[in-house]
Amino acid sequence: MALTEIDRHLLQRCLAEEPGAWKDFVDRFLGLFVHVVQHTAHARSVPVTSNDIDDLCAEVFLTLLANNYAVLRQFRGESSLATYLTVVARRVVVREMARRRFSEALGHVNVSPSALEHAQVSRSDQQRVENRDQVQHMLAGLPEKEAAVVRQYHLEGRSYREISSGLGISENTVGPTLSRAAAKLRERGES
Repeated sequence: MALTEIDRHLLQRCLAEEPGAWKDFVDRFLGLFVHVVQHTAHARSVPVTSNDIDDLCAEVFLTLLANNYAVLRQFRGESSLATYLTVVARRVVVREMARRRFSEALGHVNVSPSALEHAQVSRSDQQRVENRDQVQHMLAGLPEKEAAVVRQYHLEGRSYREISSGLGISENTVGPTLSRAAAKLRERGES
């Protein structure tokens, strides 16, 4: 299938960093990335939670944004944009799943979700930033709602569910919000 005019125009808008273009891109392809995560997890017999799906989709989006949209700039238009993005997303998801399995094997991450429930700790709690100064750097320049998510997660130790109900936001947005904040911190070279 060839590149459609709609996708060609959307891609041009994103690469030109036009206002609203990235939001349109996310709206158009988020469902595709969720499907890729679920399909890849199923094919590899890896159980994924909604938080895992959010985190893996965030990794895909971070990959697409990296180095001034380098991955999108490499697209030659020889297939549909959806086909190209599916391949990119699958590679990111497989790499991330392999990295997580390796971490689990080394004991860096709890393997059993039921053990985590008994301990009342979510898997993502393993990645909390303990350094208050680092969290303060992360908060600088964030919109208030994102800053509230970061503050509650890293400083107050709240779970995704607690943050979601406390702020009146979807639980599925907490992981990507935390990933974006961490990416902003890395971009500033303060991680």
